[in-house]
Amino acid sequence: MLNGDSTARIVVVTGAAGGIGAAIAARFAGEAEVLSLWDRDPAVHKVAAELTTRSAHGVALDVSDGDEVAAAFDRLAAEHGTPDVVVHAAGLMVGGSALELDPQDWARCLTVNATGTMLVAQRAAAAMVRAGRGAIVVVSSNAAATPRVGMAAYGAAKAAATSFTRALALQVAPLGVRVNLVSPGSTDTAMLRDMFGGTALDDTAEQALLDGDPSAYRLGIPLRRIATPADIAGAVHFLASEDARHITMHDLRVDGGATLDM
Repeated sequence: MLNGDSTARIVVVTGAAGGIGAAIAARFAGEAEVLSLWDRDPAVHKVAAELTTRSAHGVALDVSDGDEVAAAFDRLAAEHGTPDVVVHAAGLMVGGSALELDPQDWARCLTVNATGTMLVAQRAAAAMVRAGRGAIVVVSSNAAATPRVGMAAYGAAKAAATSFTRALALQVAPLGVRVNLVSPGSTDTAMLRDMFGGTALDDTAEQALLDGDPSAYRLGIPLRRIATPADIAGAVHFLASEDARHITMHDLRVDGGATLDM
């Protein structure tokens, strides 16, 4: 397993075509013998090619398709063996008023964020249980536990993903497998920038996030900074490592204090 002195032989990262997933891939790149990067976006191949390691390869798949997920795990097992670490960072943002939410958008958000988490984590855990060891880290969101105006579908989907992950963690803990969560807050990714309609956060958007919005019942960020993908990657790396060998079922909030750690 992964620690300061040894290498996790096989690491899987989903949602690795950009943002938090790509940062997580980069964090593991110097350590894994096999780094399998999964994403429905073909850009995942470019991310793998640009990492300073020959161990990385990209796999184009949809995490909400059970057959594709199963085939990817089977292929990985046949070629390399059981993964030591699986990080599930794939996700989709669907915004909009709870009063006007389109049922199709609701279904799409639940399918990617909740069902995708179940499919990947379940399959990873089953393989790790057979091997008697392994660590899974699911990237959720602080929106899973805190209501957000305009984020009803996303919050509900992430809450479902979080609840499933913790239940899975409880079941496999006696079998040698650790399962944890990292829940980011506002992080400087394309997903966040899209919410403000730009390719970068301008000073006005950043200040709004830092200050919060009383009219939307949203607190600001006490640490007075927006997270970077590397901040989230560091938390994921820790929970996957042997330094966290006695931690499971934990939900590590990485949001600068924005939800008062609730």
